[in-house]
Amino acid sequence: MKIAIGGDHAGFDYKAEVIKYLSAKGMEVKDFGPYVNESCDYPDFAHPVATEVEKGNFDFGILICGSANGVAMAANKHQGIRAAIVWQKELAQLARQHNNANIICLPARFISLDEAKEFADLFLNTVFEGGRHEKRVNKIAC
Repeated sequence: MKIAIGGDHAGFDYKAEVIKYLSAKGMEVKDFGPYVNESCDYPDFAHPVATEVEKGNFDFGILICGSANGVAMAANKHQGIRAAIVWQKELAQLARQHNNANIICLPARFISLDEAKEFADLFLNTVFEGGRHEKRVNKIAC
């Protein structure tokens, strides 16, 4: 599985740990930045992640910032992206099962590192149910 990951300064430390965690599980993870822990603009990193997922170069994306709102807003500007903010494990599962989300957005200031890893795992390993949900998902893009 190929994963694109990015965020901002508030998600920097979590991003590094999530990369290690997923890489140790055999996933191919590409870091789209930031590469230093300094104040930065989340769209500069959310857009490249979303673009690469949208093009099909990566199976899924992970974006991590303070609240997850900014990265989700930026990523969801892309027609082929369904970025979901996740702060509970059930939301990670439902984002995939019902919405076929392809990017998980994690709020580093509101969840623990262990939760970030757990939610990423659940998201990446949950299958889209299709069926009645597929009809709805197909209506999302403008």
